[in-house]
Amino acid sequence: MPHPPTKHLEIFHQQILLPDSSVFSVQWIDLPSSVSLRAAPRFLLEHYFKVVRRATFGMITPVADADGVRFRVTGTGLSLLSFAPPRFEAIEGAHAVHLYICGGFLVQPGECDSGMFSLVTAPAGDGIRVTVRLSDYCPLLLGSRTPSRLRKVLYGWTQSYLHKVVTVRYLASLYRELTGVTPRIRVTRVQVRQGTDI
Repeated sequence: MPHPPTKHLEIFHQQILLPDSSVFSVQWIDLPSSVSLRAAPRFLLEHYFKVVRRATFGMITPVADADGVRFRVTGTGLSLLSFAPPRFEAIEGAHAVHLYICGGFLVQPGECDSGMFSLVTAPAGDGIRVTVRLSDYCPLLLGSRTPSRLRKVLYGWTQSYLHKVVTVRYLASLYRELTGVTPRIRVTRVQVRQGTDI
């Protein structure tokens, strides 16, 4: 009996530094419309927290309470990233949850109120698109709004790379969870905004 063809999942991806040296990162996948009711923003966020714990081997624990969300080093009080409480939004068929950065060890001093992490679902063709977006983020590793080339390289090799790995794993895991299919992953670079690749 022949095996069914392998399903390929294309994950679209861009990570850049904008002219002001803030980070812009976006990744997305397309899903069948049959899963649209399950792919609600609250579910997307809770699943993201699970993947962060798994992908970091339990070293980072997302903690959510009435004061907001903190990504903590497990077993310590050190918050790598802190966010205001989630904000849910629905506009013209799109649904989103936004986490606004408000502090954390990995944020540049003086830039604690810059940056937003978003999970968005929107109609796309015959299905829905799930997008992960990080914008206006100023990481500590870059040092300032005018980072040196060495700092850019260091950020690209460490935190930027980890963010990409976690996000790709998240989108692949989300696809498996919602469709019941384990796909073969293909990551495709795209250009959504102009900037310097990292």
